[in-house]
Formats: sequence, structure tokens, C-alpha cells
Amino acid sequence: MTYFQFIHAVEGKVKEEIDGNISVYIHSTVKNNGTRRHGLTIAEKGVNIFPTIYLEEYYEQFKNGGSVKKTAEDILKLYREVRFKSCFEGEFLKDFKKVKGKIVYHLVNCQANQELLSDAPYDEYLDLAVVYYVLLEVNSYGMASLMIKDEHLEMWNVTKKEVACEAQRNTRRLLPYEFRAMGELLDELPIAGREKDKGEDKGKDLMYVLSNRIRSYGASVLLYEGQLDGIGAYLEENYYVLPCSVHEVIVVPESVSPGWEALNLLVDEVNKTQIDPEEHLSDHVYYYDRQVRRLIA
Repeated sequence: MTYFQFIHAVEGKVKEEIDGNISVYIHSTVKNNGTRRHGLTIAEKGVNIFPTIYLEEYYEQFKNGGSVKKTAEDILKLYREVRFKSCFEGEFLKDFKKVKGKIVYHLVNCQANQELLSDAPYDEYLDLAVVYYVLLEVNSYGMASLMIKDEHLEMWNVTKKEVACEAQRNTRRLLPYEFRAMGELLDELPIAGREKDKGEDKGKDLMYVLSNRIRSYGASVLLYEGQLDGIGAYLEENYYVLPCSVHEVIVVPESVSPGWEALNLLVDEVNKTQIDPEEHLSDHVYYYDRQVRRLIA
């Protein structure tokens, strides 16, 4: 069964399992980095915001022995967990005074998102782009958000600068940062056969993970006021930033790093073999110099 045959088969099976108040249809969209994805949109009557569940990962499971029936069951289970249970008032999104407290920013690759940025306000940051969203909901699965387009600025009668100012005020408050040692995060993983030595002296941590607490578009934490200075003060030295993905970055103290060239090779290799194209942020490392107090590409 081809991928597109699979999509239509899953659509039909999901439709068999739902009632008349819910409609299901195939939705195709261009996501981050120009990645085109296909999914099922499940729309419930009386609710004007509804999820699209993308099917690429489900197709991989199907090829490894799954079934269309099991895929449909999994999709409906996920839908019941992530669905919006109430309607967002249309007037809410039209009123900038109501929306402005929920405006946040994301950080994406500028070159790879020319199509996405063509009709949206954005600001450049190094070789990246700062884009703006209305944050609708945050839950254990991530966030539901609406990308701000040029048409929204026109509807609200505001400028890009006004939107950027609101995002600067809101993002850190709504999506607090998280900065933790890599070893600490690995200790929390249930890795079979791995025992932690209570008397172990780990010495200086080699890597740290920087994101927001929900690990969704957490690379934007780099823009939080005082964040880079604070990390430098904590480490007491300059450091490298590895763009792991749009969701998180890795911080490596300069004193324990193998150097700029080696880290660039590492980032390139990880991007090619480990990172989903939709989550790609950049192909090279950045360096934070405490003396000049800025990130250098």
C-alpha cells in the first residue's frame, strides 16, 4: 500500500468510528523549513479550533507490521486527548487588546522558510528568523498556536514592532525556560541495565540543554532578556550553542569543548542522521562571548 493509499484508507476507517457531529478530512500544509506534511483534520461541530494529526509516523508503523484499523484507533485516542472542548470566540482573534497578552515568538531557520515568511511579519536574528504566534493552549502534548500573518496586522491595525514588543513581554512568562545538565536529564531516562553510582563524582558537566518547560519551540529561549548573560555567569566562561532543533539547543562550555570545527561537524552529522527536517534549526554552532555579550554565528 502506497503512502497516499494509506492516508485515504485511514481516513475512511476513522470516519466509520465517529458520530455525525464530527467531520474528518485530509489536510496538506507546508510546515517549518518548507516541509510538506499530510494529516487528518478532525473537526467537531460547535468548536472552531481543531487538531490535525499528521500521518507520516503512523505510515512507518504500518510498514513495520501495523494495520489501518490500529492506526485509526490510535488517532482517535490521541484526538480525544488533544481536542479543544470549547469554541474560541471569533471576536477574540479579531481584537488585538484580547490577543496581545498571548503573543509569543518562535525561532526558525530563515533561509529554509522563505515561503513561510513571504506573507508574515518576522525579524532576523543572526541567520535565523523570529516569527510570531498567538498561543491558544499549552498542554502535555505541546502547544496550539496561530501564526501571525500580514493579514492579522492589517486586521488589528498594528505594526510588526508592536507585535514584537508584546512577544518580548509574554514569551518568557508563558513559556518559562529550562536549563539543565545533559547528565541530569539522562539520569531520568529508564535505560535498561544502567545503574547509577551513588558515589560517582561527575566533575564538570560537559553539556547542558536549554529549552522551555514544555520542550516545544524552546530554541526561542535564546532570545529571553538576560538569558545568555545568565548562562555565561553560571558557567563562568564563554560557551558554544549547538542548534539541536527548533525545540532545544545544547550549551557546551568552551573549556570542555573540542573546538568550533569539531562541533560544526557534529551538528552537521546530527542534522543529517537524527533530526526531522521539520525540526531543523541551523547547520552550524554559535559562540557566546561574555566580553562582547552577544551570540556570534
